[in-house]
Amino acid sequence: MTNEISSTTRVLILTANYRITGEIAKFSDSRLTDYINEARRFIAVTDAAVHVRDGGLIFKTPFLDVLSDSIEVITPADMVELA
Repeated sequence: MTNEISSTTRVLILTANYRITGEIAKFSDSRLTDYINEARRFIAVTDAAVHVRDGGLIFKTPFLDVLSDSIEVITPADMVELA
């Protein structure tokens, strides 16, 4: 694995209470699954928007740490079709 950081990847994160969208930076040759498996206690999300799980926006922020253990679902945002 090289140490080159790719451009950011836009993700959708679901926790028990929140729906978070934002960007993560990962190594150019790693998969999102690899990134999560190697994450420490928190993952850094930039350009983040936090919504209640089933509704409205709570806040937006340029930086947010998300507790890795609280993540129930994470996926690249461009793969998601919201109902």
